[in-house]
Amino acid sequence: MGMNFSLQTHIFLLILTILLKPGNASIHVYNQESLNEVGNSYLLSGGSEGIFSSSDSRSFVRFDNITFWRPKSAAKSRGLIQVVVFEAADRNNIGGSAYGGQRSICCTSDLSKLQGCKQGEVLRIPSANDLNWPIILKLHFSRNSLSTSMKNHEEVRISKTGMYNLFFIACDPKLKGVVMSGKTVWRNSNGYLPGRMAPLMRFYVFMSLVYFLLAVIWFTQYIRFRKDILQLQHCISVVVGLGLFEMILWYLEYANFNSTGMRPVVLTSWVVTVGAVRKTIARLLVLCVSMGYGVVRPTLGGLTSKVLLLGITYFLASELLDITEYVGTINDLSGRARLFLVLPDALLDAFIILWIFTALSRTLEQLQVKRSAVKLDIYRKFSNALAAVVFVSVAWIGYELYFKATDPFNERWQSAWIITAFWDVLAFALLCVICYLWAPSQSSQRYAYSEELGEEFDEEEAQSLTREKPDGDISLVETKDKSGGGTHVFDDEDDGEAEEDKRE
Repeated sequence: MGMNFSLQTHIFLLILTILLKPGNASIHVYNQESLNEVGNSYLLSGGSEGIFSSSDSRSFVRFDNITFWRPKSAAKSRGLIQVVVFEAADRNNIGGSAYGGQRSICCTSDLSKLQGCKQGEVLRIPSANDLNWPIILKLHFSRNSLSTSMKNHEEVRISKTGMYNLFFIACDPKLKGVVMSGKTVWRNSNGYLPGRMAPLMRFYVFMSLVYFLLAVIWFTQYIRFRKDILQLQHCISVVVGLGLFEMILWYLEYANFNSTGMRPVVLTSWVVTVGAVRKTIARLLVLCVSMGYGVVRPTLGGLTSKVLLLGITYFLASELLDITEYVGTINDLSGRARLFLVLPDALLDAFIILWIFTALSRTLEQLQVKRSAVKLDIYRKFSNALAAVVFVSVAWIGYELYFKATDPFNERWQSAWIITAFWDVLAFALLCVICYLWAPSQSSQRYAYSEELGEEFDEEEAQSLTREKPDGDISLVETKDKSGGGTHVFDDEDDGEAEEDKRE
């Protein structure tokens, strides 16, 4: 009990800390950041973003209130800080190696002889496409001064589309321990939305339109045949409505992001929360459909508490991952942090998929025994669609891993938005299949659970996922087929357990 309370407290404090932190989108804020020792230099990464160029100089990286502080021990001498902006394609134009040895960012005595660079400064090789790039801005400490600042609102104009990186570098060993504060503003030709995210704004307009079209068709039928609506169709209506609401919220969040360069914490939190609720309900909907809820069984019986517990757990895992990833962040999470958050979400997804197919297999077997032709046809189509979705998902995960493994410097950033967009499209496609198979109509009640068929189901789906059957717990039950009087034999586990909450 105490351990669970401690875990909940930590999660709450983490979420609260994130929510109270101001959201910075294309505005990168530095608060007493230290320059770290790398090779023969001290450097700090100021950010990395894809930027679309423009002919009217609307694309830029701007420096606001950038100030550096050095230790008192270095105050008697002058010092140099260099601000380096370069395209990812020109990454080898910064630094070099003498005689094939270790690569150095700062010019050494050997590199000075070979390359003609100035010792104690960043080695810069002009780009083959533009001799003015990479850009290096110099900032000097005055003698006996502990701080120095860049010219406020100084800008680096971007005239070529590409993935750009910013580094603050010091080559003087006496500047060890230098810290900096301030912010940089990155702007694309059409707004502040980072280049890798810009296509998503148009994508969410498209998704809002297709969800709206689906909602119009579904709710027209829903109202028209409201007297014949099944409980399952109420659940489908909720998922359709949440999907439309989520897509509209994502568009509004991106539009505001693009115009202001900031991500409002409240709006972004609403978006990810609605998204987490939609994903949770959608997964539970597929699970309940696979169990035959409302179609071949009147209730979930003893499985209700297990399904609800799974839903709450998945919602918390998804909410924590999305809030940490989207609210108030610019750069990607570190590999370890992201793995820590993604792993529970992925494991829960795998468990849900396993449970879905186990339940679906049992439901198909029961329908075959009962010879419910109409329901059996629907469930076969649903199982085929679900299998196709899982296959495509696994294939796409493989492609996503390949995409990221072969692009360590994000040079394919212009197509990275497809990775995010694919999952929304796939979820929408599966929702369309469910809407088509269980569309409201005057004959909806023929899909409903019927007492006359004597449909009874045990509650062993979830238990079979968590424990093995004990020996001696299996008996044979014979069921007479109505049509031919034949005998069908199938397993029925522990009667005492199966009777418990069979008909909740």
